[in-house]
Amino acid sequence: MEAERSEAPWRRDPGKVIVVLPAYNESGNLGPLLEQIDQTMHEERQRYSVIVVDDGSNDDTLSVARQHAEYMPLRVERHAVNQGLGATIRDGLGVAASLCSERDIVVVMDADNSHAPGLIRRMTREIHEGADVVIASRYQRGAYVRGLPLHRRLLSWGGSRLLKLFFPIPGVRDYTCGYRAYRGPVLREAFEKYGSAFIDQEGFQCTVDILLKLRDMNVIVREVPVILRYDLKEGTSKMKILRTTVNTLALMLRRLLGLPG
Repeated sequence: MEAERSEAPWRRDPGKVIVVLPAYNESGNLGPLLEQIDQTMHEERQRYSVIVVDDGSNDDTLSVARQHAEYMPLRVERHAVNQGLGATIRDGLGVAASLCSERDIVVVMDADNSHAPGLIRRMTREIHEGADVVIASRYQRGAYVRGLPLHRRLLSWGGSRLLKLFFPIPGVRDYTCGYRAYRGPVLREAFEKYGSAFIDQEGFQCTVDILLKLRDMNVIVREVPVILRYDLKEGTSKMKILRTTVNTLALMLRRLLGLPG
């Protein structure tokens, strides 16, 4: 008869996934997304938690988040007034970094239901295989985008090409997609290194700046192909295209010249 084995002393807690959702006026999108996240994690038997950062919404976003907190591990952070995407991501990632353990993975998604939670499994697998940051990329083989106007696609493509030219990162082609996974300790290290300056851009260009600062930390970044479903989200885009383009170009110039801000 085979002897009963003891628990291996080197085994560690496998960690959990912490999902950060910056949300502004997403009452029609947030509920379906939260339900998909919970179902996905249930099917994968993955421990998880969600942090919703409500950026001063004037619709029912806050109420939707609180209702779902009755059924899933969900924490709500709220800005009394709208502060912009940069401050919302900063606060969400800051809370996640303060809570995560050595084995936890932090995932940031848009709250508009255009990002499929099913991709989280593939992204976290890349982390377990050695990556520090994983980007859900529109420019890898197998990616697909539905419901986004052609001019938006061209602007995103052109921006990524410029960033690749001036700020090359091995393996990275998509610098602007906000759907990303971060190794928890790397995120903590970034906040320790940069402090409040880690995320100090107000608008959508904050996603670019985060990557540029992590680039200076010599992290390993990988991409997985994403299927973006802009046709599933309710409401119009909150991105101001001209402002975002100008701000991103200005950010690139400052970083090239080594200027702060």
